[in-house]
Amino acid sequence: MARREVLVQLDDDLVGQLDQIADAIGTSRSDLLRRGARAVIEADSLRSADEELVAAYRRYPLDPDLVRSAERLAAHTLPEW
Repeated sequence: MARREVLVQLDDDLVGQLDQIADAIGTSRSDLLRRGARAVIEADSLRSADEELVAAYRRYPLDPDLVRSAERLAAHTLPEW
């Protein structure tokens, strides 16, 4: 995959912390920042999916009788811990 150089300004303390983590896991600062960017994108995707799920339940709320039936069934079928 092609890469593009991007200038990011960070304070010395943040750079130092990133370098410590990169050294500890045996990678480069750039790789660590790429991983961080991917984590932010994934977190945003999960947030978006959660919002869509909440909106769906608002449009079509669960039938209270169905919820009670599921609770009763779960109470009789779940293993004892």
